[in-house]
Amino acid sequence: MISRRTFLRATGLLSAGGLLAGLYTWQVEPFWLEFVRRDLPIVGLPSFLAGKTLLQISDIHVGNRFDYQFIIDSFKKASALEPDIVVYTGDFVSWEGEQQLCQLREVMAHAVKGKLGTFAILGNHDYGDKWKEGKVADEIVGVLGEAGIHTLRNETAAVEGLHLTGIDDLWGTNFNPEAATARIDPAAANLVLCHNPDVCDMDVWNGYQGWILSGHTHGGQCKPPFLPPPLLPVENRRYTAGAFDLEDGRQLYINRALGHSRQVRFNVRPEITVFTLV
Repeated sequence: MISRRTFLRATGLLSAGGLLAGLYTWQVEPFWLEFVRRDLPIVGLPSFLAGKTLLQISDIHVGNRFDYQFIIDSFKKASALEPDIVVYTGDFVSWEGEQQLCQLREVMAHAVKGKLGTFAILGNHDYGDKWKEGKVADEIVGVLGEAGIHTLRNETAAVEGLHLTGIDDLWGTNFNPEAATARIDPAAANLVLCHNPDVCDMDVWNGYQGWILSGHTHGGQCKPPFLPPPLLPVENRRYTAGAFDLEDGRQLYINRALGHSRQVRFNVRPEITVFTLV
């Protein structure tokens, strides 16, 4: 029979372990940035771009939910890598009101920019309340423009022969993927930016083959070891984080997010992805 002393000791150890795990999940991992390095093979890539770096930043969620000095500090670390191209794949704010525009200006004064070009797409949080405020999205595009970032809204831009197509957000008021993909030249070197990976399962791609860079999921933010994350804001529960072969000539990469909707992470560190173009 277990003694009272043994029971109290075990209870104390369990309580201490739970407290440490909680502190780690709240105060450590949400600010433990990981630079994930991967090759990004693109068919027809101009030789000038071979070996260049393309850096993906996603879901910074500037607002009142966590100390966004972490985002500024992370931007400084990323800028030190001197990337050639930088893409931001949506959710710049956690919108509560006009205050977020001031906060975003403060953060984007330190924005990571590419030597050859810097581009962005919008996420659902960039459309304000219930993702239906187009005026909020326009204001955020203006802030990004002030910081020297070109927002792609169902359009394509070219950088030294690499064509980047940006699809506006699935849940926002300007979602028009057919218009975006219709502009893709299959003979060119292409890359698509699309915040919500659920769009990959829609019949809107006009035969596109190549890589799609997404965000939105945050990798679930909390993931039990050896199990899928219990909470994901997507219909296709396969789309967690990392690389996926869509088995039709398209490849998908989902960034785990730099910021967080709430200040809690476990087994899903914040990420900036550093791609080498090949």
